Amino acid sequence: MDKQQLAKIIGNNIKSLRKTEGINQAELARRCFKDKQAIEKIENGKVNATIHSLYIIAVAMNKELSDLVVIKPNT
Repeated sequence: MDKQQLAKIIGNNIKSLRKTEGINQAELARRCFKDKQAIEKIENGKVNATIHSLYIIAVAMNKELSDLVVIKPNT
């Protein structure tokens, strides 16, 4: 697995968790003190988020960091 594939998996995990929480990208961005475009880029796998950014996102959604980086079989 390369960096881009991993970024997409993490981005998809974040998007799925965000939707489960019933919040939009703008709300998540507000909670993380980021702009909406930053969240959009992370969710779309366009950037490799730092571990600190992932931690902030996890805290903002009341999740564990491991929830964001879980890799499911056949992903």
